Amino acid sequence: MNRGSAVFLQVVIALVGLAALAILLGEPHLEGRNAHATLTEIYFHDPFLVCAYIASIPVFVALYHTAKFTGYAGRNRVFAHAAVKSLRAIRRCAIAVIGCAVGFEIYLVASNGSDDRAGGVAIGLLIMFIASVIAAGAALFTRIVQHGVDLQTENDLTV
Repeated sequence: MNRGSAVFLQVVIALVGLAALAILLGEPHLEGRNAHATLTEIYFHDPFLVCAYIASIPVFVALYHTAKFTGYAGRNRVFAHAAVKSLRAIRRCAIAVIGCAVGFEIYLVASNGSDDRAGGVAIGLLIMFIASVIAAGAALFTRIVQHGVDLQTENDLTV
């Protein structure tokens, strides 16, 4: 991968992160039941927002490590220990998102306040599926890159 492609991918990753942050901060003010609510009512009386903000932390950490890994690829340093660490961090972040989604699903099913849970459950299952695909892909790439690092280290020792 050449340096220009890596920089382009890093810019796209940064724009995705900024768009996600804008949606997280702006959407609660536009929602139907919160359109005329105060900030206190919006942010302290909605457990979904608390879960969304907590779950967004590992998402942004994963985006950061994805940008780092892309930078390593742009500098032809994919087979380095730092790249393996970034991939492991991405996998851990995906697992954390799955944990947050499972916790919210349990809360949603156990609570008696809502008659319409199907939409929330479906979105939670979709989030868990996407995060599990990302975790599996990161684990696979971690093994491949770690094997490359081991081979590179072994070749450096024999030379």
